[in-house]
Amino acid sequence: MNHPPVVVHLEHDGKVLLVDEQGRGPQPAQRGRLVESPSLRFPTPAEVKSMSIEHGPARRINLDDVSDGVTVLKAYPRVSWPESWPWKDDLISDNAVHPVARESVYRSLHRVVSKAIVVNREGKVLMGRVARGHFVGHWTLPGGYLDHDEHPRAGCIREAFEEFGLNITLEASAPVVTQRVFDGRGLSFLSFTYTSTETGDQDINVEPSEIAEGAWFSPDEAYDQAVSFFDKTALESHLKR
Repeated sequence: MNHPPVVVHLEHDGKVLLVDEQGRGPQPAQRGRLVESPSLRFPTPAEVKSMSIEHGPARRINLDDVSDGVTVLKAYPRVSWPESWPWKDDLISDNAVHPVARESVYRSLHRVVSKAIVVNREGKVLMGRVARGHFVGHWTLPGGYLDHDEHPRAGCIREAFEEFGLNITLEASAPVVTQRVFDGRGLSFLSFTYTSTETGDQDINVEPSEIAEGAWFSPDEAYDQAVSFFDKTALESHLKR
């Protein structure tokens, strides 16, 4: 397929618009289909206009690492539920769909993390200097990616134990929930940050493959040390309590 340089990823309630090589759509997707070459793709801006589909502001996503020189405009159409559009979960495993579309849908799925503001009896906040991952060398709150089928409350309790050897008890208060797309790839992260004020007399015992060292900071110091947008947002909320 000769892929256009600019296409539009239109998504509504889990449905995505696909067209064929001539720009005719909507076209169905078939989960698990195997073909020799792709024949379905996202529409171009002109093709969207020809279908009289209006949409909100578009986020530009660079997909030239998948197909050189291709840009995807991610937007949400102003339409009723598009019953004839394929489900995004079906098109991901259909290799009749161009890799640009499949990768764009994959990147649009939330990456979910869960974190904890662990507070000791002196009111200080636990942070770890990260040994690997996104924030290596920097101080962050305990936490990480959720396992499949894991509730965010259970996830941050597990992470606090894995990273620091602490058994924590979370407050009943609602978590700080934050979402952000961080880079040109369009990866969306969703964060839940809970608060724990029950650590007893436990000692920190860091997992060195994940955390280089752990330390307690005053809430103000923790906020100043934090580099993660999610950590800063949660600590700002904690400081206002």
